[in-house]
Amino acid sequence: MTTSTREPIVPTAEDAALAKKALHALALHQDQSMDLHVQIIQKRKTPERLFLPPSAVRLLFAILDEMSAGNAVTLIPVHAELTTQEAADVLNVSRPFLVNLLDEQKIPYRKVGTHRRILFADLMRYKHQIDADRRATLDQLTQDAQALKMGY
Repeated sequence: MTTSTREPIVPTAEDAALAKKALHALALHQDQSMDLHVQIIQKRKTPERLFLPPSAVRLLFAILDEMSAGNAVTLIPVHAELTTQEAADVLNVSRPFLVNLLDEQKIPYRKVGTHRRILFADLMRYKHQIDADRRATLDQLTQDAQALKMGY
């Protein structure tokens, strides 16, 4: 991965169990729009109160939820630049398919020498757009099937 991104963290079975326990404990305080205060307790140190903003609480819930299911987790800042392989992995497509999207100017990119770099924010904008287009197409197909009384 590039220097501004992190390698995926793959939870062990023990990590997944701890994440599940932490998720259940936090779920008792599930209003993720509120600030959360936690206390850090370490041996031989004075306990410390920590304030987490609502956006960090929502992110923490998402991380623990994925880890408790045994899924690998990675954080990618929106300003991060991805290689074509990293971008293809995010979209779950082949690298040649992604390069074709870049050549067709469907996703902005810049060149660093001979290498293409894609901003994560641009990649996510493209992903959200194609997801919305797919939903609209499926909605239209559903309406057509219902109009034709195809049993859907």
